[in-house]
Amino acid sequence: MNNPRIFDFKPSIVGNSISLRPLYSEDFEALYAAAADPLIWKQHPHPLRYQREVFESGFFASAVASPGALVVVENLSGRIIGSSRFYDWDADHQEVAIGFTFLSRSHWGGQTNREMKQLMLAHAFRWANTVWFHVGINNIRSRKAIEKIGGEFSHEAPLAINGVTNIYAFYRIKAPDHLLNESVAQL
Repeated sequence: MNNPRIFDFKPSIVGNSISLRPLYSEDFEALYAAAADPLIWKQHPHPLRYQREVFESGFFASAVASPGALVVVENLSGRIIGSSRFYDWDADHQEVAIGFTFLSRSHWGGQTNREMKQLMLAHAFRWANTVWFHVGINNIRSRKAIEKIGGEFSHEAPLAINGVTNIYAFYRIKAPDHLLNESVAQL
């Protein structure tokens, strides 16, 4: 386990079919092209994110300002197909959140979300013992996706994101025991 106080928010991670890399302001057009589909945001607490102005001033502006925003790049084409982010690092409890995730519909229902989350979890567990996911309570598609990758429902609670408070379902995934044992051995 790495220094338990300093989380690497800006990794570049290469997987079999996708790669994750830090988001840059120059990525706006390519990321918006992936996000401009109203069906992506239909169950989301902010369903108008497909609109250019809403996406740019809300989602994208906060992503660029965030320390942990990543783009998802399809390895075969080099095309940006979505985004996710690390946030809310708690060094004392060794917890971090993964969220603000979306993928182009062309990558729904396959292995892309699973691969993305596996890559992000493997990275997070180098520092964290627990990873949290905050999902809009009515976002059934995302809730099922988190459960498919092993997310355990914890509770529902209000959460303020970009100045707007909504009720979110909180899911968590704990580091596998072998990783926890390695981190304890290093202390």
